[in-house]
Amino acid sequence: MSKSKKTTAQINLLDPQYYFSRELSWLEFNNRVLHEAIDPRTPLLERLKFMAIFSSNLDEFFMVRVAGLKQQVEANVSKLPPDGRTPSEQLDLISQRLRPMVIQQHQHFEQALRPLLAREGIHLLDYVDLSQEQRTYLQNYFEEQIFPVLTPLAVDPSHPFPYISNLSLNLAVVVKDPETGEEFFARVKVPKVLPRFVSFPEELRQRHKDRPAIWTGVPLEQVIGHNLESLFPGMNIQEYHTFRITRNADLAVEEDEADDLLQAIEQELRKRRLGGSTVRIEVQATTPDTVRKMLRRELGLKEKDVYLVEGLLGLGDLMSLMELPLPALKDPEWTPVVPARLRRIAEPDGEPFELKLEEGEDFFAAMRASDLLIHNPYHSFAATVQRFITYAAYDPKVLAIKMTLYRTSGDSPILHALIAAAANGKQVAVIVELKARFDEENNINWARKLEQAGVHVVYGLVGLKTHTKVALVVRREEDCIRRYVHIGTGNYNSKTARIYTDVGLLSCREELGADLTDLFNYLTGYSRQRSYRKLLLAPVNMRDRFIALIDREIEHCRNGATGRIVAKMNALVDQTLIAKLYEASRAGVKIDLIVRGMCSLRPGVEGASENIRVISIIGRFLEHSRIFYFDNGGEEEVYIGSADWMPRNLDRRVEAIAPVEDPEIAKDLQEILGIMLSDNRQAWDLQPDGRYIQRHPSDDSPEQSTQKILMEMALQ
Repeated sequence: MSKSKKTTAQINLLDPQYYFSRELSWLEFNNRVLHEAIDPRTPLLERLKFMAIFSSNLDEFFMVRVAGLKQQVEANVSKLPPDGRTPSEQLDLISQRLRPMVIQQHQHFEQALRPLLAREGIHLLDYVDLSQEQRTYLQNYFEEQIFPVLTPLAVDPSHPFPYISNLSLNLAVVVKDPETGEEFFARVKVPKVLPRFVSFPEELRQRHKDRPAIWTGVPLEQVIGHNLESLFPGMNIQEYHTFRITRNADLAVEEDEADDLLQAIEQELRKRRLGGSTVRIEVQATTPDTVRKMLRRELGLKEKDVYLVEGLLGLGDLMSLMELPLPALKDPEWTPVVPARLRRIAEPDGEPFELKLEEGEDFFAAMRASDLLIHNPYHSFAATVQRFITYAAYDPKVLAIKMTLYRTSGDSPILHALIAAAANGKQVAVIVELKARFDEENNINWARKLEQAGVHVVYGLVGLKTHTKVALVVRREEDCIRRYVHIGTGNYNSKTARIYTDVGLLSCREELGADLTDLFNYLTGYSRQRSYRKLLLAPVNMRDRFIALIDREIEHCRNGATGRIVAKMNALVDQTLIAKLYEASRAGVKIDLIVRGMCSLRPGVEGASENIRVISIIGRFLEHSRIFYFDNGGEEEVYIGSADWMPRNLDRRVEAIAPVEDPEIAKDLQEILGIMLSDNRQAWDLQPDGRYIQRHPSDDSPEQSTQKILMEMALQ
């Protein structure tokens, strides 16, 4: 059969052969993170950072995804994912793919990074390599700082096996009674309240080029392990081995049965602190079988749940070394810039702030002039989004502020501004998503503070997470009541805005303001509104609207024109949209997908996805923006918003995608997409077999790094 006949032949686009496992795809994403730790082009301390991120990512993967698969196995779940694999098959494949990655991670850290660090004057030592003076110092440090915090727990007929908390680092200690010769097992928890790495004073650091090293330290667990006699006086210490466990940490809240959602989530958080069932144990490779079997038995684990580690456990703690004042070993410092249009705006100052509008153009006048594109972290979050809310809080003409909050920083300037706005007599309504995973406690604390300040706080809708990133400001002006909006892809979080790439739109377009008014009424009251003027809203109309946009490109191709789609997102796993993209590819639509993480779509498959390319970009900033481009026969359309193409985003979350109607901003977003598609430094190409291959510049081509180029453009 000819290629053209294969392309038009009827095939089942829902066949599992056309879909990658979302779990295995996520592991490939984390493998790309690990590669940044291995790549010699990455500055040394940044390599440590990526090593730590790889470990932290895996912790969350086990706490949520692996835990969920184990629950599916126990519940005999029969519904299969698009790739057709059962939960048991998924778990087996995860284990097979992950173990070589974990081995590679630890080998690279021990054999490559530790020597490189030592060469730069950063010495992470093992206790056995210490001098007598260093040991004496640590013995005193142990007695004064560590010993009072420790609680050894015996395991025998009168002492049951202790509860091991989630992500805790522990010592499995074997002691012998010298009088009876009997051996006993004990557990000592390495306290999280102390630094993971104990540093030496300058006079006890290793020598480096005839001067004290920049930093010398030793792992806390080794300090404890070599001073166990103090914990077990009169006993002979036979051996000790470190181990670390991971538990199910996903919350299970029956929202429709909860009288008070805040209290229900607080109760679940108390359970999480203890943790659910154990899903993984990491142990030193030198741990004898007898100790491993005992730990497995007591924790209810199987052999496939055990991960043997050569070297240090819990490499996520390496992130602390990023605090060392060594700029030469880090990425060049980046200071976000203020967009040119906002540089003339007068700053509110004083306590409380006072608006000095006479000193320059006010923020709202800048928004009335035309829409503004915000691109973090290239643009300053403080000078744009944060400034927008702060102005609104203190401007006497502002009547109301409404916002959604999914994740925010611990000491959020935006939330302080909202509290000030309420104190200034404005109507302030905030939808706080209490179910934002691993940020629930922070959000509960802020919800209480906001309520105490007089802010109207809503916890969202039953059965749905409010994930959308929108703000609405209502202002009385000379001739009318005007609405100003922010619609973005990222959280209202000043800390993550420095390391996540996100785009946002500041606008006073009437239809967007009217849509956000309807959206907030949907979130705070009773509404079954299905029609919105501009917004694509999940779970109301977003899936259907995206399908219609893809169908339109298909129709252009069938009518002899060209079809073109470029979509940037964090994850692509929705089977319905993937099948629609396959249909578009078969019709001749050229599709480029920029997907940072999970991607279940299989590109480059003859007869299904020959016209689809998928790349992933990994760099110093976490790619987080969602941008969607449709050629539309030359009448180009660009959209931005909060939703990935996943069932949870389209069906189980409140999400908003907005069209970008300012032609200059639309061109700017197309330029950003074009830079990413041309990247030959940070981009990885997804292959039909699921592998990713990193791009490298050819000998006669300059290096084109997306994030470096965008930083240079911001400065210009």
